Amino acid sequence: MTLPKNMHLRFFILSGILAGLILILQVLVPQIIHSHIWHIYFFLLIISFFINVLNAFLLKSFSENFFQISVLAMILRLIGSLVFVGIEVWPGMENIILFIGDFFVIFLFYLVFDIYAFLSNLRPISK
Repeated sequence: MTLPKNMHLRFFILSGILAGLILILQVLVPQIIHSHIWHIYFFLLIISFFINVLNAFLLKSFSENFFQISVLAMILRLIGSLVFVGIEVWPGMENIILFIGDFFVIFLFYLVFDIYAFLSNLRPISK
C-alpha cells in the first residue's frame, strides 16, 4: 500500500495514526500519558497544518527562497510551541515533566513529517 500523492492527505492520515497510538497508549499504559495530551495533539496538529499550508504557498510564490522559507517554518513552529508550553505550564500544572515529555514526543512526530515533506520537495526544485 502506498500513501496518496497529496501531502495534506498524507498529513491527516499520519495524524490519525498518531491519534490512534495515543488512544492505545492511554488505555494500556495511562501513567505515561498526561491528562492534557489532547491539548498537545490538537495544538501541534493545527500549527503543523497551517505552517505546511503557508510553506506550500510561499514555495509556489517564491521558489528561489526555498531555504529561507523552510527556516521560517521551523522558527514559527518553535516559537509557537514555546508559547504553548509556557501558557499551559504557567498556571501551575501537575506533573510538568510528563507534559513536556509527551509534548516532545508528539513534536518530534510532526518534525519528522516536516523533514519528509522537505526532502520530497527538494527533488522538484533541483530541476
